Amino acid sequence: VQLVESGGGLVQPGGSLRLSCTASGLTFDDYGIGWFRQAPGKEREPVAYFQNSDKSTYYSDSAKGRFTISGDSAKNTVYLQMSSLKPEDTAVYYCAADHRARFLAWVTGSRIREWGLFWGQGTQVTVSS
Repeated sequence: VQLVESGGGLVQPGGSLRLSCTASGLTFDDYGIGWFRQAPGKEREPVAYFQNSDKSTYYSDSAKGRFTISGDSAKNTVYLQMSSLKPEDTAVYYCAADHRARFLAWVTGSRIREWGLFWGQGTQVTVSS
């Protein structure tokens, strides 16, 4: 299984970026794809989740209203559209995959730190003027 992120970069406050996570080696409908981020000196935090089987999504409080997660099953790719970016969004963004039965970890927060069977290498997002 391989997850490859792309789309990071430098953007000014208030700007937008779209991150992509392309999965290979897994059955797209059997897994959920989540985005996490980790800023320097901080713990990794969940951002958003998508599962293609029923198009369920979940957003952390920091992402609600500004970020949109979506998927393209033809490309085995999940996108994270980020808008109204703030300097505090600066982080390395990782995508991860886990069985869709573990979706509740995103909803309840319970065991979210253990979520993620497979991980990408990360992509840097820097929000700065």
